[in-house]
Amino acid sequence: MALIKSISGFRGTIGGRANEGLTPIDTVKFAAAFATFIKESYNKDRIRIVLGRDARLSGRMVSDLVTGTLIGMGVEVIDTGLSTTPTVEVAVTDKKADAGIILTASHNPINWNALKFLNAKGEFISAEEGKRVLELAASEDFDFVTVDKLGHCISDDSTVDNHIRKVLELELVDTDAIRKANFRVAFDSVCSTGGFVLKKLLKELGVAHVVALNDEPTGVFPHNPEPLPENITQICNEVVDSKCDVGFVVDPDVDRLAIVCENGKPFVEEYTLVSIADYVLKHTPGTTVSNMSSTRALKDVTEAAGENYFASAVGEVNVVEMMKKHKAVIGGEGNGGVIYPALHYGRDALVGIALFLSLLAKSGMKCSELRATYPEYVISKNKMELTKDMDVDGILAQMAQKYKDYEVSTVDGVKIMFDKQWVHLRKSNTEPIIRIYSESSTMEKAEKLAKSIMEDIRSLAR
Repeated sequence: MALIKSISGFRGTIGGRANEGLTPIDTVKFAAAFATFIKESYNKDRIRIVLGRDARLSGRMVSDLVTGTLIGMGVEVIDTGLSTTPTVEVAVTDKKADAGIILTASHNPINWNALKFLNAKGEFISAEEGKRVLELAASEDFDFVTVDKLGHCISDDSTVDNHIRKVLELELVDTDAIRKANFRVAFDSVCSTGGFVLKKLLKELGVAHVVALNDEPTGVFPHNPEPLPENITQICNEVVDSKCDVGFVVDPDVDRLAIVCENGKPFVEEYTLVSIADYVLKHTPGTTVSNMSSTRALKDVTEAAGENYFASAVGEVNVVEMMKKHKAVIGGEGNGGVIYPALHYGRDALVGIALFLSLLAKSGMKCSELRATYPEYVISKNKMELTKDMDVDGILAQMAQKYKDYEVSTVDGVKIMFDKQWVHLRKSNTEPIIRIYSESSTMEKAEKLAKSIMEDIRSLAR
């Protein structure tokens, strides 16, 4: 069993002993701690929290536990039921709520679930705020209300439709162009909430021909739910067999988007953001942001448009913070996470699909032809296991010193830029390992760079 307590929330495997998995006892404790934090943050006794979940098998159980706990804390709960992460984020501000809780373990396997926490802006809580929630959970310093002050729960099934309406109202979403293109579109929603949400979205966008794979929200994932190339072979074959123009793959909570070209080849998750940013920049001048482990293709596309690119530390909260700092018009992460602040500051596959179809329709190109217009980079992802007594921070500092004649960033671990290729070294917070991401024009070159860096690390470790 596993239980991971982080600044953004709590995730773990279902079952086992308390404090060793996401058990009912742990779920109640974490929900109560978050409610206490929101009350003290806004100095309010009565607060409103929006709740939503993906379709995984433990979702109903965890939702009932969280709802009951919040009612016991005197909270007004707006339960959106089966939903998506970006939908809950949008609903928090729509409903003028004080906070939000999303019950999803994102791309993790079926035996995982999680509580993810949003502030009143519908954005993930900050590191400092997360630390306070962790403190409250550890100390169990929270009080449940008396019977005359119990909260209540109301169900609201309007939030998905409202989210889609807001997407359609975006200036750069061109439903006329999409309708005229007469696209055939396939999607795979891995038997979670994306099934019914994407059907609604595509219908409203004017897509008449839709091939839906794994669209029933049973919560029984038919394959590894992370939308990586090795996990999406079914839709790659279906796109070709059904003569579709494009295929879309989302994770269980619909905040990540992968694209499949008409020839059945993955567009590559890193290029979801690159292509959509290219479209946005052509219509809205401004800066862009992604995290340090994302492809430099976004930097190339941004600079080609005459604008500035900025790299943040890894993590959605860090990307959003830098986007706000530099007033970015588009940003996100290389895992298929598109953040479009014209709607909200959160990764949103619905926004990604609408903008990408607008781009594809206006380009007049096939999906594979569009992909070929972008700079070609490949990322190799590796990790090195270390002994527990090893000074990882010291090794990273020595690596930064060793390559001081190159452009080096120590904002998040150590990132070294070598002209058109880079390597990023990050210490894991949960395991005695160093993650090593390297990027170059080919996988062979990226792996060669990674091996060279790993040999340096081994030498320093010895």
